[in-house]
Amino acid sequence: MIYALRHRTTYTYEEPVTFARCVLRLTPRTTATQVVLANTIAVNPRPSDVREGVGPFGEKTRTVVIDKPHASLVIEALSRVDVRAPSPPDPQRTQAWEAVRAEGFESRTLGPDGPAAYLYPTRRTPAAPAITEYARQSFATGRPIVAAAAELMTRIRKEFTYDPDATTVSTPALDAFTARHGVCQDFAHVMISGLKGLGLPSAYVSGYLRTTPPPGKPRLEGADATHAWVSLWCGTAQGWVGFDPTNALIVQNDHIVLAIGRDYSDVAPIDGILLAPGGQTLKVEVDVVPEQEIAAATS
Repeated sequence: MIYALRHRTTYTYEEPVTFARCVLRLTPRTTATQVVLANTIAVNPRPSDVREGVGPFGEKTRTVVIDKPHASLVIEALSRVDVRAPSPPDPQRTQAWEAVRAEGFESRTLGPDGPAAYLYPTRRTPAAPAITEYARQSFATGRPIVAAAAELMTRIRKEFTYDPDATTVSTPALDAFTARHGVCQDFAHVMISGLKGLGLPSAYVSGYLRTTPPPGKPRLEGADATHAWVSLWCGTAQGWVGFDPTNALIVQNDHIVLAIGRDYSDVAPIDGILLAPGGQTLKVEVDVVPEQEIAAATS
């Protein structure tokens, strides 16, 4: 499935900003099942300095500096990505989770695709006994890892309420867990905290999710959103498997990967600093459109 992606972010400032430095993570990842065919990023006002790089988890970054006064900042990324569905594992035929845990701790692979970097707690995915015990309910002794993780994912989907007013981007995983309310970021952090508490390497994935408008309704421009889910290392033989606790889905080709890290802090699409005497408002517009829909609409 080939997707056309548009991710437009607009900051409007109460007072002119005199300096801004932003790190952009707006180039989708190339993976075993995803190929980036094209990617452009436009910034207005035009930056005085642009530097491209690669982050510690393999994500492409672009650092921009704007050193002249500006009342707004618009960043728009346009991408074309080919996503192929991974071969779905038979959940009952995967390794026992304890064997995967042992293999993860014994791994000497330190690169961004290995398990070592994703074993340990972070500020956003802490070692919280309450979350670990919640996760443990799905991980009976000897249970196949994908079957256990799928059950945990489904429990989060059923027992937590999607509520965009309940949390903010900085809400700790334990707070979201206690409230049983939140959004995709919170559900991913809770699941990762539980998996790491059991000693299982798990990563936070930011990206996009294909959505379908209601029957007979047109696709609304800018109405899609960024999304977050979990990638769990299931042993050397199986590799990484994606789990979406917001929708109780094992990831296939409806999910487009933007960046992978330990938690949201590693993969925020835009972060940085600015010098401003006032506040700001933020507007984000996202479009995730299969190219076959574009072809059908124009034929």
